[in-house]
Amino acid sequence: MFGWTNNPTDGEFKLPKFASRVIILSSNLLLQMSFFIIVSSSNEYANHLGGDSTFSGVVIGIPTVFSGLALIPMQRWDGGKYKFALHLSCGASIVGHILYACAYRAHWLYLILMGRLVSGLAFSMWMYCKRYCSDGRIVGMRQRTTLAGWLVVGQGLGMSAGPFLGGLLTKIGFANAVFNGYTSPSWIMAGVWAAFWVCVWIWFEDVPDEDEDETQTSASTSTSARVSVDAAAPTKGESEAVGNGNVRVVERPSPESDTTADSVDDSMPVVTFGQWGSIVCMCWCAMTCFFILGAWESNIPVFGATPALSFSPFMAGNFIALGGITTLPFLLANLFMARRLQDRHILLVGSSLGLVGLLTFIGLLSTHTISSNGGSVNSGDSLFKKNYASFFMCWWLIALGFNLASTVTVSLLSKQLPQAWNSRTSLFIQYSNYAGRVSGAIWGGSGVAVGMERYVGLQIAIAGIGIALFGGFYRALKTKTG
Repeated sequence: MFGWTNNPTDGEFKLPKFASRVIILSSNLLLQMSFFIIVSSSNEYANHLGGDSTFSGVVIGIPTVFSGLALIPMQRWDGGKYKFALHLSCGASIVGHILYACAYRAHWLYLILMGRLVSGLAFSMWMYCKRYCSDGRIVGMRQRTTLAGWLVVGQGLGMSAGPFLGGLLTKIGFANAVFNGYTSPSWIMAGVWAAFWVCVWIWFEDVPDEDEDETQTSASTSTSARVSVDAAAPTKGESEAVGNGNVRVVERPSPESDTTADSVDDSMPVVTFGQWGSIVCMCWCAMTCFFILGAWESNIPVFGATPALSFSPFMAGNFIALGGITTLPFLLANLFMARRLQDRHILLVGSSLGLVGLLTFIGLLSTHTISSNGGSVNSGDSLFKKNYASFFMCWWLIALGFNLASTVTVSLLSKQLPQAWNSRTSLFIQYSNYAGRVSGAIWGGSGVAVGMERYVGLQIAIAGIGIALFGGFYRALKTKTG
């Protein structure tokens, strides 16, 4: 259940060892917390150091650019394994958090940017988490969506715990120039990563090396069996009389066997038009999910600070966290449903819920139920409660819907495409995630400046294109459940 039970037989239900699974899933959770823990206070931190809200959005989203640049050389050095990326992620996370924290003492705005860039190197581990959950060497086909579902549960926990802890820690105060409301989240996360690094050294077991002797023995046995069958039943024109009634079998390769051999040895399997359609659709979906989630996470502290809501960093962190934590029961339920629903149906439900949240919010802005600029709304207690409840319902639908939709992007492709493409498709999806994260964070930070109607309208257009692609390639998106 939940994809946590080891099946001793290799097949569609196989799983890696429990300790290694926990390490990978925990690294995903810690990366999510590292990404989001600065969200609730980054706007005020940047303002304190001389920046603005747009710069705050850049600080939130820019690490993914550096992650994307690092992925290609990392894949050349990793040898198809995961331990290298894990150790690099732990080390870069520690250094990145320390640099971000030191910016307050140095009073240098660009040091927080440098810290986030170094953390971006750590965030490259996200791709390896996805690749691990769809790696056919260790994960069976009917466990991939379930295991990817656990990644999304960690994603939901990270986007809840990170902003909550970040907002809570801002209440420490600023009497200490080293450990204060802006820097304490980074100092604490640096310590957590150091402890986690020890766990990685002790318990993580990488994908085992292939046993070449066993592979050769198996191939030899298969070849011997094939030759024996051929000798036992020679076809016409393939036997010659030797004398004394004996028959010698002469092996003559046929055109069919040549074709079969070529197809087996082909290192670049042919991808059909429908499979390319699935790749395009999943990449767009991945970009859409993280663009919209990233935009809202960076926009909530900015829009919430307007007179319509008057959020402090602590309140903004609680608001983001509450939206994330209340989606967790549904994300956990998805782990059960993944064994019964096709990936395309999970994608449809998630995208539809998120789009409903966006349409509801733009309707609230258009009718001035919630002020689009915050300047003309009375911030009385009853109006605040109404604004808070309406805003929260939209955020909840968006957080649930697009987190749910992001569950299937890698697992669906891994079921449709040959395993030789697993590294490629994981890279495609991760670059799509990164594109969404960085552009969404910047767009969210600029939301109030460009106008909230335009801010939401662009998100609706991007989500609408995704649903159109989904409809066009619906039949091509069919896969096994699990």
